[in-house]
Amino acid sequence: MANKKGANAVVLFVFMFLINFVVSESDNGRELELLLSFRSSIVHDPSGFLSNWDPSATTFCQWHGITCNNLSHVETLDLSAKNLSGILVSSSVFNLPFVKTLNLSNNHLYGEIPPDIFFANSSLRYLNLSNNNFSGHIPNGFISGLVILDLSNNMFSGKIPREIGLFSGLKFLDLGGNVLLGKIPISISNITTLKYLTLASNELVGSIPHEIGKMKSLKWIYLGYNNLSGEIPKEIGVLTCLNHLDLVYNNLTGQIPSSIGNLKDLNYLFLYQNKLTGSIPNSIFGLKKLVSLDLSDNSLSGEIPELVAQLRNLEILHLFGNRFSGRIPNALTSLPNLQVLQLWSNRFSGQIPQSLGRYNNLTVVDLSTNNLSGRIPDRLCSSGRLFKLILFSNSLEGEIPRNLSTCTSLQRVRLQNNRLVGELSFTKLPLVYFLDVSNNNLSGNIGEQNWDMPSLEMLSLAGNRFSGKLLPHLLNAPKIEFLDLSGNEFSGTINPRFGTLTELMQLSLSENKLSGEIPEDLSSCKKLVRLDLSHNQLSGQIPSGFADMPVLGHLDLSENRLSGELPAKLGQIESLVQVNISYNHLTGALPSTGAFLAIKESAVAGNDLCGGDTTSGLPPCKKLKNRANWWPFMACSFAGLLLLVITGFGFLFMRGRNNLEPKRVENGDGSIWELQFFDPKVSKSVTMDDITLSLKESNVISRCKEGVSFKGKSVSNDLQIVVKEMHHVSSLPASFWSEITEFGKLQHPNIVKLIGKCRSDKGAYLVYEYVEGKLLSEILGNLSWERRWKIAIGTAKALRFLHSRCSPSVLVGDMSPERIIIDAKDEPRLQFIFPFVDNQPFLPSSYVAP
Repeated sequence: MANKKGANAVVLFVFMFLINFVVSESDNGRELELLLSFRSSIVHDPSGFLSNWDPSATTFCQWHGITCNNLSHVETLDLSAKNLSGILVSSSVFNLPFVKTLNLSNNHLYGEIPPDIFFANSSLRYLNLSNNNFSGHIPNGFISGLVILDLSNNMFSGKIPREIGLFSGLKFLDLGGNVLLGKIPISISNITTLKYLTLASNELVGSIPHEIGKMKSLKWIYLGYNNLSGEIPKEIGVLTCLNHLDLVYNNLTGQIPSSIGNLKDLNYLFLYQNKLTGSIPNSIFGLKKLVSLDLSDNSLSGEIPELVAQLRNLEILHLFGNRFSGRIPNALTSLPNLQVLQLWSNRFSGQIPQSLGRYNNLTVVDLSTNNLSGRIPDRLCSSGRLFKLILFSNSLEGEIPRNLSTCTSLQRVRLQNNRLVGELSFTKLPLVYFLDVSNNNLSGNIGEQNWDMPSLEMLSLAGNRFSGKLLPHLLNAPKIEFLDLSGNEFSGTINPRFGTLTELMQLSLSENKLSGEIPEDLSSCKKLVRLDLSHNQLSGQIPSGFADMPVLGHLDLSENRLSGELPAKLGQIESLVQVNISYNHLTGALPSTGAFLAIKESAVAGNDLCGGDTTSGLPPCKKLKNRANWWPFMACSFAGLLLLVITGFGFLFMRGRNNLEPKRVENGDGSIWELQFFDPKVSKSVTMDDITLSLKESNVISRCKEGVSFKGKSVSNDLQIVVKEMHHVSSLPASFWSEITEFGKLQHPNIVKLIGKCRSDKGAYLVYEYVEGKLLSEILGNLSWERRWKIAIGTAKALRFLHSRCSPSVLVGDMSPERIIIDAKDEPRLQFIFPFVDNQPFLPSSYVAP
């Protein structure tokens, strides 16, 4: 009997094993099918990470990015940061029956995610699709066992689904960095297990739900960069586990609730860039674990109490951009960990606490734009780490403390617009790159002091009483770009050694007592954009080398004793936009080009000049008498030749114009398209077939929320083009197509040309010239100053053309490095511009250019 039972048990075991084996084999086959389906949807794998996803392999458990459990089922799929590109198909990795971790973050995946994603898999615990280009709505449904859901930094739109509250096991939820609309659903408060909640950087509106108080496990709330309104709910004070509260860049109003003082574990409180009013509740000063408190850019008022002394762990205090008044509390001086103190743009008055810095660990102090008086504390740099000192626009008095002149950690110093006196001792600070002490009462003969400031890029001593000769070779500042010594008592000549400061972009020596000639050596400063030598006693001629300064934009030589004629080529500087040469002894003709074309009368007055248009107020220059008596014959001959040329060009123009008229063409599928080109060369070579043939996934060169740009070419002559797919065609205003035709006529060397348009009931496309090059955003970090200025000048020319030379003006809208291509000749080309005429966009407000 026992043997019979044992035999039955063995049979049952074998039977169950076979069933499990068959089921397992069936599951493995299904998993293989899903993985290969996903692999086929990847159109770009530059690093070849999926190269070993071979269906002939013994097992997919050895494939890159896959980890299997003991039964050889996929448990983890991690393909993060592999530069993969493609659209996820419905039957894909989301349906893997045993997968717990699915991480596709930091790739270039796009399109909508499968609608059944939250119904497909009950085993999933970790889902991360962040930092891709997914679009569409977040699907409905839920996975009750999901612990981490990260969909951040994509292009998801629409509302947050109400079903979000059904993710009952969720601990981490990040939907930030999308374009989600609507209100925060109240159902989200049902996720009582949630510890980290991020909905930042969307377009959410409405108030923060009061029901948030039910989420007592929360440690992190980040709802910033939305359009939330209303008051901060007092129920937040119930979330006693909270250590990070961030509600920045919203439209929150009312007072800060005192209940926030209950959050005894709070480390970071960020409420800046809202519309909060009232004073800071005293309860907040009882949050002894606070490391950073930022309430800046609100409308808060009142005084800061001495209770701030309780914040012993505080490292960063930002209260700038409010209406705080009274004295800066002495209690701040006792905070041992305080590093960053920014109280600028308030109404603080009285003296700066004289012990500030002595017991702190200061790195940044900005108390500018207040009503502070008294002396600058001499212990601000006691930490040895102070690198930014900003105290401008107050009523500070006395001398600059000597201790600051030995603060070698300083990098940025702004003390302008105060009442400081005495001499300047900031002459040997190795790291200072920005020093502004302008508009004080400082004095002394510093022109001959031996400076040692190797990092200095910006120096302004303007509006003081400094004196002495200017000897720039003593400055030892090879990187200096901005130098303003105006409004002082410097005397003597302009030393030719200024020409050795080759990085200079702005130089102002105006309103001093300088004499002698302007040295030709100044023209060696090839990066100089602004030169102001006005209101001195300079004599001699304007150096001819000024005409060879490639980026000079502003030249002011007024109120001197200059004589002679203007350099013949001065009007040929393309970058020059503003000139003032008034009240000198200049003679001769005014150039009729460049910045002199429509120069104002006030900019040339007080000389003996002639010429210019009516705006200059100058008399016309006397013309030389014609000594030849054969001019009538030449005039008649020229007129006859001109008539012949005009007739010939008229014929060619009319023939070319016919080629540029809108045409109705039939595509291969029988659809009728209206096709129009704005360039006769293009009209002869590009066909409707060329446009449609370019619309392939492999030809995509840019993708945005509203459309795709494709690279194409003409079959007949290999002319390369860019075809921009138009979405939201039905919502375009009636005037769009006629106005876009006018836009196609615009031509400028720094603008990517619109060369054609086509439309039908099935869609619409714009055709642009193809420009070989790189986006400015891709190379901006490695540009030399020469290239930066060349790009800046080219871009400025394009904008001036659109804003000033077009009628009506064409407004570009948002500018960014992503909209500028640097071509093979290193010239900037403004790309994919859609016109805004008279401030009215021709495209719907939702349109986003690539």
